[in-house]
Amino acid sequence: MTNEFGAIEYGKHLIDFSVIRRERRTLEIAVEPDTSVIIAAPLDATKADIEAKVKKRAGWIRKQQAYFAQFLPRTPVRKYESGETHLYLGRQYRLKVRLAEHASVKLVRGFILVASPSPDQTEMTRSLVEEWYRKRAKIKFAERLKICLERFPEKAAFQPKEIIVRKLKQRWGSMSPSRRLLLNRRLVEAPTDAIDYVITHELCHIAHPNHGAAFFELFGSVMSDWPKRKRRLERVMA
Repeated sequence: MTNEFGAIEYGKHLIDFSVIRRERRTLEIAVEPDTSVIIAAPLDATKADIEAKVKKRAGWIRKQQAYFAQFLPRTPVRKYESGETHLYLGRQYRLKVRLAEHASVKLVRGFILVASPSPDQTEMTRSLVEEWYRKRAKIKFAERLKICLERFPEKAAFQPKEIIVRKLKQRWGSMSPSRRLLLNRRLVEAPTDAIDYVITHELCHIAHPNHGAAFFELFGSVMSDWPKRKRRLERVMA
C-alpha cells in the first residue's frame, strides 16, 4: 500500500512521487496516465536510494508526464460570452450576460449571471467576472484556511499572517518566510478538497520550507490522502 511520499527538484519543476514497498530487489519507476509518479521499492530501500533513482530518471519522468498531459482535459480559452461554461468550486456554471443599468455578478441556479450596461463588450464582461472571482476567492480561501488549520495539533503555530490572492502562471500557492500565504486566484475554480490540499501544503511549509522528508512526514500526518487531492486538482484544472 502507498504510504510514503517524496519530491525532488528538477530545473524549475518539482517531481512528486509515491512509494510502494514490496518484496523485490530493484527500484522501479512508473508514470501513470494521470501523470502521477509511483515508485516500487524494496522493503529495505533508503529514502536516499529512492531520491537518487528519481533524480537519475527525472528527464525521462518529465517526458512521460508531458506525453500523458496531452490527453488530460483542457480548459478552453474563455471568450466571456453567454453560453460558455466557467468553473467555481469544482462545478460548472453557464455564463449569462444581460443588459442592466448597474453592473453586478452573482450565481443564480446554475448560471453566473452578469448584469452589464454594455453586454456586447466582452472585455467589460471579463473584468466583471474576474473581479467577482477575486472577491469570492478572498472569502472562500479564508473559510478553507480555518478548516485546514483544524488539522494541526498546534493551530497557532501554523497560522499565516495574511492571505494574498493573485493570478499566478505556474503555481497554485506559496508561503513566504514572513508567513504570508499567497494563493492563485484560479484556485477558487477548483473543488474544495483540492483547495484544502494547496492550503495545507503551504501551511506545512511554515515548519519545513523545503520538500524534504520532514515536510512529507508532517503533510502525510495531517492530510493522508493528499496525493488523491493533488491528482483531482490537476485533472479538473488542466
